[in-house]
Amino acid sequence: MSLLVVGLSHRSAPVSVLERASLSADAQVKLVQDTVAAEPAAEAAVLATCNRIELYADVDKFHAGVAELSTLLAQHSGVGLEELTPYLYVHYEDRAVHHLFSVACGLDSMVVGEGQILGQIKDSLARAQELHTAGRLLNDLFQQALRVGKRAHSETGIDRAGQSLVTFGLEQLAAGGDVQEWARGKKALVIGAGSMSSLAAATLARAGVAEVVVANRTFERAERLARILTEGDDTDVSARAVPMDAVPAELTRADVAVSCTGATGLVLTADAVAAAVQGRTGQPVAVGADPRTRAGEVRQAAPAGAAGDEGCPLDLSAVQPGFSVMGEAAVAGMDAATLEQHAAWVAGGTAVDRPRETGRSGPETDAELIGALAATAASAGRVPEARRPEPVAVAPRPQPVLFLLDLAMPRDIDAAVHRLAGARLVDIETLAEASADAPMAADVDQVRRIVSDEVAAFGAAQRAARITPTVVALRSMAADVVASEMARLEGRLPGLDDKHRAEITQTVKRVVDKLLHAPTVRVKQLAAEPGGAGYADALRTLFDLDPETVAAVSRADGGQNTENNGKNRGPA
Repeated sequence: MSLLVVGLSHRSAPVSVLERASLSADAQVKLVQDTVAAEPAAEAAVLATCNRIELYADVDKFHAGVAELSTLLAQHSGVGLEELTPYLYVHYEDRAVHHLFSVACGLDSMVVGEGQILGQIKDSLARAQELHTAGRLLNDLFQQALRVGKRAHSETGIDRAGQSLVTFGLEQLAAGGDVQEWARGKKALVIGAGSMSSLAAATLARAGVAEVVVANRTFERAERLARILTEGDDTDVSARAVPMDAVPAELTRADVAVSCTGATGLVLTADAVAAAVQGRTGQPVAVGADPRTRAGEVRQAAPAGAAGDEGCPLDLSAVQPGFSVMGEAAVAGMDAATLEQHAAWVAGGTAVDRPRETGRSGPETDAELIGALAATAASAGRVPEARRPEPVAVAPRPQPVLFLLDLAMPRDIDAAVHRLAGARLVDIETLAEASADAPMAADVDQVRRIVSDEVAAFGAAQRAARITPTVVALRSMAADVVASEMARLEGRLPGLDDKHRAEITQTVKRVVDKLLHAPTVRVKQLAAEPGGAGYADALRTLFDLDPETVAAVSRADGGQNTENNGKNRGPA
């Protein structure tokens, strides 16, 4: 069996696709169950966060496994396979291990170095254990991933490179300012009471907000979170719980709202946000352009008749190479009438105001017009050409009175809120764009070395473990041989007393153990090396071991491993 992961994340797919492909809790359970029911997979676990959906499985066939896992992801996400396939990535064996260890260390997160992913990996393992879809391989893999992630955070400064998605989002709301100064005294509304919402509430409380209101579909969970915030020793924030139908009223009172629920539809529509802003300002809310599309752009006004080359009276196909249409080409063999039309065009459509005699034409007229154009060029220092558009002042957006952070996938808050004056929205898509330019810490290289070392160690341990059932079966066969020979000896020497029988039995066992010790130790060492999988087959062939006996040992070992991991599952 071999480890396979098929998935998509913010690195491989746009947020719009991730949003559509996101899985509810029930869909995740069904996906895992259907995966282990499929022919190629024996174990399965799903890791689903706000910016990744990954399906891990222990498969016996690579190509069949990729096809089956991809199909199942498409079926349960509701995105067609043909549309989903370009965004999927596949990792196999050591590359799959390397991927999960990198994810656990925060190297593959939207905010590099964030530690929240460890809790999500732990939840993924717990779910697979509860559903009995995690066997020895996935238990070992996820448990080791948690240890590697903790090691990275304890032995390096990766925490300096990253932060939680919540903190990063609040920094974006504060527009680069100090979050504590920005948050001090504000009233916050937190929609949802899950892990992300709880983190947001705690972060806002520590940042110095005056009040946190928690809304959740299950009111008891909202009450519990509000009580934890109120009783916390590290803050003196006031917190209270409200039902979900109180959100519109609370939104009017709030300065900042954070939403992260498992809802499949919008929790806050643009109309609801507009009503809240209007309730605070008493003025109708204007709808403008999305500020994200204006970042770094300068709006310019083009003169009439000078939009690109449209309407240009020159025959562009006749322009000589090396001449610009708007400059030297104007005096490159064109007749006077065309030059005059060109001058009018580049002047913004205003014709040259000079008397012309009806029917007057010929070389003298052309010479006069060319002279007039040359005089213009002499006074202006250049041939008249299309003016550069003059910058037009953009009416500044009013300062926001309501800040919104949407950490849900699919989104909780309507993206149209980006265009509402008086509101500032930061969502997963905004964070993805902002994090693309975030600097990488020097500690990232150290974490990568840790990941590489741990991947090699995990691979060696797994390869060594694969031969263990064969070694156990070999020793079991040797014990049976010793028992059989001792029974035969007792039949031939019926008067043998217990003392001598025990001594002979012990001697025969020592001989067998010594004969088997060196080859079994060495075969484990060899099997741990890359390409060492064939040593188990060689051992079975040399000693004529029953394959079913080896398989039975494997099943017993895997079942015991799963049971122990389930019983000992605690804080990872």
